[in-house]
Order: sequence, then C-alpha cells, then structure tokens
Amino acid sequence: MTFSILDLFWVFLILVTIQPLLRQRMLRAARMRLIHDLEKKRRSRVITLIHRQETMALLGFPIVRYIDMDDSEEVLRAIKLTDPDVPVDLVLHTPGGLVIAAEQIAHALQRRRAPVTVFVPHYAMSGGMLVALAADQIVMDENAVLGPVDPQLGNFPATSIVRVVEQKDVDKVDDETLILADVARKAINQVRTMVAELLTDRMPPEAAEKLAETLSTGIWTHDYPIKVEEAQQLGLPVSTDMPLEVYKLMNLYPQAGRGRPTVEYVPVPYRPAPAPTRRPTAGGKD
Repeated sequence: MTFSILDLFWVFLILVTIQPLLRQRMLRAARMRLIHDLEKKRRSRVITLIHRQETMALLGFPIVRYIDMDDSEEVLRAIKLTDPDVPVDLVLHTPGGLVIAAEQIAHALQRRRAPVTVFVPHYAMSGGMLVALAADQIVMDENAVLGPVDPQLGNFPATSIVRVVEQKDVDKVDDETLILADVARKAINQVRTMVAELLTDRMPPEAAEKLAETLSTGIWTHDYPIKVEEAQQLGLPVSTDMPLEVYKLMNLYPQAGRGRPTVEYVPVPYRPAPAPTRRPTAGGKD
C-alpha cells in the first residue's frame, strides 16, 4: 500500500489538529488526579479558582482571565455538592474580577459549617482577596501576596474620584464627574460593609471595622502587594504551611487555551469521611 504526498499531508494535518486536544485532555486528567490525591490527604473538597493573567494571546491580542459570573456559578455548585461537615479547600490564583461574583463566592464560603482554607501559591488580588477573607485559614507561599479591595470605577480608583471632587469647588465640577463621585462613595461604602461582615465572625467588631476601612478606602494603590508578614500584622489568619500538592497543581496550569475551565472539582456529592479505625494488637491492646 503506497501513500502519496497528499495523503501524508492530510495525516500530518489531522495529527496537528488533534494534538492540542489530546494534550488538554491529558492535562485535565492529571489535574483531576492531583486534586483527588489532595482531597484524600486533607479529607476535604478541593476547588480551584485559577486565572493565568499571562495565559495566551490570540492574533496578537492578550486575553486576561478574571473572576466572573461563570466562576461564581461553578464554585457555588461545587459547594452545594459538598456536605456541610466536609472541609473546603480553595486553591486561589487570580488578579481579581467582578465584585458581585467574588462576593457570592465569599458569602458561600463564610456560611460553611466545616473549616474553609484558601491556598494562595502566588497572588490573590482585589476580588481574590475578598474571597480569601471568608476563609478560616489563609495559607500563603512565603513570597505570595494579597491585595487591597478598594473598588475601581473604570480605570480610576473610587477613592481618588471622591477626593478630587471634595478638593474642588462644586460649581466648577461637571455633572458627570459629580455623578461618578456619588457612585464612587456608594461603591466604597458597599465594599467596606461587605468586608466587615466577612471579618466579624473571625475578629471583634471594632477590629473588623478598622481592617475593612484599611482594605477598602484606598490607603494603598490597588495593586499594592500585601505580603505574609503584613497580612499577619493586619490580623488575618495567615500561615505558610503550603502542601506540596498545591505547587504541583499549579504546574499543570500552563499557557492554556480558552477551553480550559478555571474552576475544577470532582463533580459528585461529598459526605464526611469516616474516622480511620486502628487494628488491635496482640493481647487486645491498641
């Protein structure tokens, strides 16, 4: 049986076409195995919320991923599939995203009866920080960072818009800027209240209000990196006991295509795992 050059070309074209799909399937299978291994080790439900900001480029235009409503729907679905007595571990790597989506995830985690742990191997900025504040424990790499949650309106910090209007004669400010400043004040108050609600269960109300003020009112720039030591000084429950499996999991999120989901979990209902029993030794003693 002979093959023409045209036949070889078509074989080559088919292989080139299916190779990325096979690679994606292999990566997803490897991630699911590692997620399941981490779940068995920690006796928990593991959910990933991972956005590669530098993920890929399409026709020369970079595509940036962030927390959106699809993410919140998937995370809430994973939480619904998890018994209230099963701990939840969230691997979080994100530049932030929609406030409403991050708020939904944060409140769903806050309502959990079992412990919630958020793992931050690299960074959780803005909306990612909002999600992390709902955790009973935040585990960060020694070099990982969190970020402030001060709201942004378009390309400008809400706090800066308010300050500019307050420093000028109102008669000299146009109506559009005044409206924008009014929206900015509301956004700041909403985020500050939201953060205080998330923190009240884990610290005294006065401390929660003070930290909410610090994180939401533009004391720092929006991309200010809050390191481990500073997060601990702020009163957040931060440790650096990062499981090795989390680093291995991050290695399985290379520059992926649009088809890779950013939220993954084993899609079955979870129940509390029975406590391990010890076999009696000779003589009937443990």
